Amino acid sequence: MTWYEPDADWTYADRRLIITRCIVLWAFMLFVIADFVVFGILFSPAWAWAAGAALLVGAWFTWIIYRSVTAHAWAEREDDLIVKRGRLFRSVTVVPYGRMQFVEVSAGPLARAFKMATIQLHTASPGTDATLSGVRAADAETLRDRMTSRGEARLAGL
Repeated sequence: MTWYEPDADWTYADRRLIITRCIVLWAFMLFVIADFVVFGILFSPAWAWAAGAALLVGAWFTWIIYRSVTAHAWAEREDDLIVKRGRLFRSVTVVPYGRMQFVEVSAGPLARAFKMATIQLHTASPGTDATLSGVRAADAETLRDRMTSRGEARLAGL
C-alpha cells in the first residue's frame, strides 16, 4: 500500500535482511531465555514462566522486523531519491541529489555473509540524511556510483 508516489519505481529491501535481523534478535533472546531457565532451576519455577514470556516477546519482535523490512523501499527519480519506511509510523525522506555530500557503503560480517550492504546518504542538512538497508552487495557499489555522479552533476549546475 503506497499512500504517496504511487507511480514511482520502488526498490524494496532484500528479504534476507529479515533473516540477518532475526539472527541478531534470537541470539540475544536465547541468552535471556537461558538465564530464565537457569533461574527457574536454581531459585523458583516461576522463572520458567518468564522464559515463556521471553519467547512471546521474541516472536513479537520477529513480526515487527518482518513488517518493518517489507515496508522499507527507495525510488530513484531524475533529481532526487525517495526513501520510505514504516507501517504504523510512516516516514518519507526525499534526498535531492544536489544536496548530497557523500555516499557511504558499509557491511558488517553478517551482512557480508548474506551478500548485503547498507548505504548511508549524507547531505548538507542532517534532516535529509537517509539510509538504505538491505541493498544487494552487487548493486550497492553501482547505486553509490550512480547517486554520486548524479549529485556531482546537480551540484555543478548550482
